[in-house]
Amino acid sequence: MRARRPARALILRLSGSITALATPFTAAGGIDFPAWERLLRAQLDAGTDAVVVAGSTGEAAALEDAEYDRLLECAVEFLADRMPVLAGTGFSATARTIRATRRAAELGADAALVVTPPYVRPTQAGLLAHYRAVADEGGLPVVLYNVPGRTGCDMVPETTGELSLHPNIVGIKEARAEESRMEALLPYRRDGFVVLSGDDPTAARAMLAGADGVISVASNVVPATFARLAALARAGDAASADGLDAQLYALYHFLGVEPNPIPVKALLALDGIGHSLRLPLQPLSSAHAAEAARLHADIHELEARSRAGAA
Repeated sequence: MRARRPARALILRLSGSITALATPFTAAGGIDFPAWERLLRAQLDAGTDAVVVAGSTGEAAALEDAEYDRLLECAVEFLADRMPVLAGTGFSATARTIRATRRAAELGADAALVVTPPYVRPTQAGLLAHYRAVADEGGLPVVLYNVPGRTGCDMVPETTGELSLHPNIVGIKEARAEESRMEALLPYRRDGFVVLSGDDPTAARAMLAGADGVISVASNVVPATFARLAALARAGDAASADGLDAQLYALYHFLGVEPNPIPVKALLALDGIGHSLRLPLQPLSSAHAAEAARLHADIHELEARSRAGAA
């Protein structure tokens, strides 16, 4: 097992386009490690700023412990300090989350992406206690993750503000799409605490308003385009960012036609990256197959233009 590397100052200022990686499976259901390396290579070559291993897009709940370890270790070794690797370590119980975060630290992750505890619906006081314990005892910088549509729990901005004062809590991925939510979070930005969008369709708006970046699903299939979008938005070039964002509307819509990561994995499969999902997730329904094929061709053209800097 790779020895854990020291935490780097880079981790404390995550920004730009960060991809929540899908986990490719073979037709037989195992992890497709050659495809995993292709996906990592594509992100690296496209200028992605960081990746998340074993988040919800990566079907973390369906991974065995040994699979999680190997996925994370492979990503850390392949990327070899060229970009930060965040590990999804959130569970419903605080003690299990701490154990998972410690394990990710041992495997070389740079930070932990810790979702609000799903299903149990803690109070705001419970969230404060949970995250402080993980930050104190987990051994990694912590990025908070609020996605109430999946967890049944909404961490309000005031709670985020209190947690932002902890020296080992370095940011938040906010997946609520309302403009008012991002406006409420942005005042907590400072050196050592970043605000990241977790909603692709509103990410450009958030970054133009001052968010540091986005943790994206779409960037699995359009990594160069999302890297360019983030750069334009963070530079304050609203006209160019909005124009590029408009070219992604069809992709945003498609990625929401069935639960994540079903649609994005259907697009990746058309590139030969992964062929299946794990139950209870099912492959993309045939009703959306034609749309996937059309979109696949369009996004390849868009990626080519983005790589050329002409999108």
